[in-house]
Formats: sequence, C-alpha cells, structure tokens
Amino acid sequence: MQAHKIRGFGVGAVRFKKIMIATDGSVCARMAANNAIELARLSGGTVYAVYVISTDYFSSMAIDLDWQRMHEALKKEGSKAVDYVAGIGEMEGTKVEPILLEGRPAVEIIRYAEEKGIDILIMGSLGKTGLDRLFLGSVTEKVIRNSKVPVMVIKEKCIS
Repeated sequence: MQAHKIRGFGVGAVRFKKIMIATDGSVCARMAANNAIELARLSGGTVYAVYVISTDYFSSMAIDLDWQRMHEALKKEGSKAVDYVAGIGEMEGTKVEPILLEGRPAVEIIRYAEEKGIDILIMGSLGKTGLDRLFLGSVTEKVIRNSKVPVMVIKEKCIS
C-alpha cells in the first residue's frame, strides 16, 4: 500500500479523524489551513476550524460601547477566518466545523483540543528567530509548550 505524502509526512498508516486548525485569519494561518484540509481529505477526517476572540484586549477597557464595538469587530474577523477554512473544505469535499471561542488564545486552543479529543492540532507560524522570537509571545509557541495534543506547525514564508 502506497502512503500518501504531505510535505514528507506519510499518512498511509496514521488516520487523523479529528484535525484542528487554529486560525487567526492571517496568510500564514490560511497556508496552514490548506495543509489541514489536505490531511483531512487524505485521512477521511473532519477539520475543526477554531478562532479565539482574545479577551486580553478587553481586560483594561471599561465595559461600554467601545468594548462592544471591539468585540463585534473581532467576532466578525473570527467568522471570516473560520468561513475561509470552511470554504476551502467545501471545495475539497472535506467536512469543516467552524468554531468561535472567547478567552486567552493559547489556553482556549489547548482546552478545546483536549476536551474534544482532537488527534492533531495544526497552526501556522511566521518562523521568527532570535530577538523577534523572544519578544513575540507567540500563541503557537505557548500551544507547543503546553498542549498534550500533538501539534504540527506549518512554517511558511508568508506576509501577514
């Protein structure tokens, strides 16, 4: 039996049924989503497209009309990000469940993946190194360090 290949990974023996793409709507996240859709297509799995509306922005804001407008804008951005993943899934004949969560992105991504029994979590990365990486505070890095679910990071040269 010939194993299918995705950038050097054989999926002939491993069947990922629950594949999560954590997206922020960026170009890098879209590239990672394309890989998640392909992996799901090859393994017959379902993609869970997750966007977290970060509450970090709201911790210092007074709860008023500005907070409401900011929240709605982030919710709209999140819907657009998960709808993109659902759209490419539909084109490829792959089932995608769009999910919007609220909270601290790394914490919510890990919580959702563990609670739902996700087989693999896929995320994009800008691939920063050196001082950029030290000061980045990357959600991807936090997830890699703390997740019990395997994480695949798609490092692409992309402009976000």
